[in-house]
Amino acid sequence: MRTFGVEEELLLVDPVSGVPQAVSGSVVQYARRHAEVLFNGGRRSEPLECELQREQLEICTPVCRTLDEVSAHVRSARQAAAQAAAGVGITVAALATSPVAVRPSLSPTHRYRRMSDAYAATTDEQLTCGCHVHVGVATPDEGVAVLDRIRPWLPALLALSANSPFWQGADTGYDSWRYQVWGRWPSSGPTELFGSAKAYRATVEALLDTGALVDEGMIYYDARLSRRYPTVEIRVPDVCMHADDAVLIAALVRAMVDTAAESWHAGEPPDPVRADLMRLAMWRAGRSGLREDLVHPATRRAAPVHEVVRALLEHLGPALDRTGDLTTATRLLHGILERGNGAQVQRAVHARTRDVTAVVSDAVRRTTS
Repeated sequence: MRTFGVEEELLLVDPVSGVPQAVSGSVVQYARRHAEVLFNGGRRSEPLECELQREQLEICTPVCRTLDEVSAHVRSARQAAAQAAAGVGITVAALATSPVAVRPSLSPTHRYRRMSDAYAATTDEQLTCGCHVHVGVATPDEGVAVLDRIRPWLPALLALSANSPFWQGADTGYDSWRYQVWGRWPSSGPTELFGSAKAYRATVEALLDTGALVDEGMIYYDARLSRRYPTVEIRVPDVCMHADDAVLIAALVRAMVDTAAESWHAGEPPDPVRADLMRLAMWRAGRSGLREDLVHPATRRAAPVHEVVRALLEHLGPALDRTGDLTTATRLLHGILERGNGAQVQRAVHARTRDVTAVVSDAVRRTTS
């Protein structure tokens, strides 16, 4: 089975007011000092890391082979982050944007200062939390073949994971406002077909040659080849409020990669859908999530959510079955459809309380439950 792993970004918030707190450095230092306790004897890789803004924290799983491993590590990483945050008097929330108004504080690194200088308000306002899934590939050419073939299915991941309806204290009307904010980066979003690793590399070099990007780490495609690992990295989802939803996203992404690689090895061409149509499909998924029609990945026409979800399961079913994940993925998928994605949960809390602080408090509880 292909290896895979999950990276999640969490908000660091005051447990009473819900206001994000600029203390990521202190949380990471606390985690390093107490690693033996937090991580059951310590870990070789760094499990907690600072991110662009000091109000957020990145957690990650190790390389996993089974969905049970991913589930256990996602939960343990969230628990460790919550314990480390408690060590400095705050807590964590799996929210892709802050419901409470905040002015973010840039992490004090040379790279992030360069980004702030280059992109001004785009950097200064960019307090968003995503979920990135890495899946192993055999070669760069297989990785690019996967990137070319998973494109039509990525909007469904955004709709399922959407968890950012509020921005600066108000409802934006979007289920994933994070994806809209992320789209301000000049290299973000859907891509055209690449065809080969050589063409992918040439495209990256052409983008860097424009001088508009600080470095190669800013290739912010919806899905890309990892610079550090032999993986493809899918970057579309919001961070999920519930650990179960993050586990589902990981299962679906690995199955997407498996299905796409199998298609490539069989000599089947990728769907030639244009990037501008993909951009509209992604917008639709971020705008209404699971509340309204999505763009069907096969017909390119508006279709009810249940039809798109059924098509997704039919497309990925054989790969999920091969890894033994079909039953679990189906159960978790039905769970999201019954409960709602994170945006729907947040809005339900706000409808009852009319209080964005209550939205944060509810998310804090769900993050580690």
